[in-house]
Amino acid sequence: MTTQAPAEHPDGTTPTAPRWTRYVAIGDSFTEGLWDPYPLDDGTPAPAGTESTATQRGWADRLADALSARRTAAGAAPLQYANLAIRGRLLHHILDEQVDVALAAKPDLISLVGGGNDILRPQADIDVLSAELEGAVATIRAAGTDVLMGTGFKADGALSWTRGRVGQYNANIWTIARRHGAHVLDLWGLDPLFDLRMWSDDRIHLTPEGHRRVADAALVGLGLAPEDDTYGTPLDPTPPLALVERAKANTKWARTHVVPWVQRRIRHVSSGDGLSPKWPTPIAWPPSDRTD
Repeated sequence: MTTQAPAEHPDGTTPTAPRWTRYVAIGDSFTEGLWDPYPLDDGTPAPAGTESTATQRGWADRLADALSARRTAAGAAPLQYANLAIRGRLLHHILDEQVDVALAAKPDLISLVGGGNDILRPQADIDVLSAELEGAVATIRAAGTDVLMGTGFKADGALSWTRGRVGQYNANIWTIARRHGAHVLDLWGLDPLFDLRMWSDDRIHLTPEGHRRVADAALVGLGLAPEDDTYGTPLDPTPPLALVERAKANTKWARTHVVPWVQRRIRHVSSGDGLSPKWPTPIAWPPSDRTD
C-alpha cells in the first residue's frame, strides 16, 4: 500500500501521525451510532453493498475518520478500523461477546463504552458494573492495547433520576482509568450535551451534531486536538417551550419511545436481537468505495 507524502502545516512543520494503527470500537447503540445515519453530512451514501448494515455512522466512525485522515496527512498508512457495537447490549453482553473478538484483531486502541443500558434498569448495582468494567480494562491493557472509556451523560428531564447513579459510575471510571493508564471520553463534562437539541427524538441517542461533538471530545480524551475547537461550546439559547407544548412533546415521546422500550423489557427482547456488527473486521478507513 502506498502512502501520500506528508503535507506541511502553514507554519512549515510536518504533521505527526496519531500513533494508533488499528482501532476497534466496542459497545452498545451509543458506539454503533444510532440516529446518525448514512448518508453522511455532505450527502455521501452508505458504502456500496452495506446499505442494510452500515446505516449508522456515529462518533466512533467519526473518530476513525479523523485519526485516519491525520495519519495519511502525515504520510502514514490509513487507520485500520472495526466497530463491533450492537444496540441494546448490557455491559456483560459487551464484555462477553465483544472483548475477545476485539483483542483477536490485535488492535492498539479499543474504545469500550457501556453500562448505560444497565443504569436504566432499577436493579443495576453500580459497584458490580464497575468491577466488571475494570476487569475488562485490565485484560485489554495486559495485551498492550490502549483503552478509551467513556463517562455517562448528565441527563435532564425524565431521565434526571439517573444522575446520582451515573455520577457514581463516572467516579469509578476515572479511578479505573488512573489505575490502568486508560483514556477517558468525558461525556459528563461536555456542556453542549445538556441541551435537548443535541438529542434525537427518543432522548437517549444523539443527533448527528451530538455525535460530531462527541468525536471531538474523544480526540481530546486521547490527548489530541479536536477537529473543531468550539466542540464544547453550548448552543445559543432558545425561548423555552410553553407548558402546553412541553406537555404535548412529553406525551408523544412517552407513547412513541418509552412504551415500546417497556414492552421489550416485559418480553425480554432487545432492539439488537439478531443484528450483527456493522464493521466486523478491521479495514483500511474509510472504505475505498466511500468517498467524502
